[in-house]
Amino acid sequence: MTGKRYYLTTLDAWHRRAARFVNSHWLALSAAAASVATGDVATDATPILVLIEADEGAHLALEDDAAFEALPHPLAHKPISEAAQTALASYGIAPGATTFDAAEAVARVHPLLRHRVF
Repeated sequence: MTGKRYYLTTLDAWHRRAARFVNSHWLALSAAAASVATGDVATDATPILVLIEADEGAHLALEDDAAFEALPHPLAHKPISEAAQTALASYGIAPGATTFDAAEAVARVHPLLRHRVF
């Protein structure tokens, strides 16, 4: 059985683990996002927000990987961390925002990052 979860990480960390994912979509963050949007190539150190669909074993492995910060479940009504809020601030994410708020905001740029329940 697979599940979906949002994480903050880097492009390099995503590349290292991507073979275990069923599907994933990511968005470059902060100043890196502006340079990638203007045609620059993302580097391995580019911070990203990623929605990962994978089996439970893959998600458990990501929880043990310091390069991945798991965001709370989108329907949990728990605020994202201060680090996550800072990383997502350029998308209008304010302190106290939830993962659902963040997903809705970044979906304006990357619609596949919108939280969906099927």
